[in-house]
Amino acid sequence: MPLNGRSVHFSYIRICNRLLIPAGVCGVLLTGAAMGLTYTGEGLAKDAQVTLAEARAIALKAFPGKITDEELEKEKGGSGLRYSFDIEKGRVIHEVGVDAKTGRVIENSAEGSRAD
Repeated sequence: MPLNGRSVHFSYIRICNRLLIPAGVCGVLLTGAAMGLTYTGEGLAKDAQVTLAEARAIALKAFPGKITDEELEKEKGGSGLRYSFDIEKGRVIHEVGVDAKTGRVIENSAEGSRAD
């Protein structure tokens, strides 16, 4: 294969296509996976006095189990800003609301049975 500019250019493109495109796809997939670790309402966190980690601990103390969903939302009751957790234990799912400014539990109610 001659080493003129055109051959070197095509070789470089082939190398880039083999290495960089798969790396880019992996980067997109990893970024998407990392985004799955965020929670709904993250933009409201600056207004909260209680951190997400503290709110999780409070919610799990109120209803021990596995957190399956979490969000920070503006909603009536308490200070108007609350963390909402869906916590599963056995076949029961509870919604536990923790006031994001005071840390008080403002809701702890069963949502219903888990579908089979």
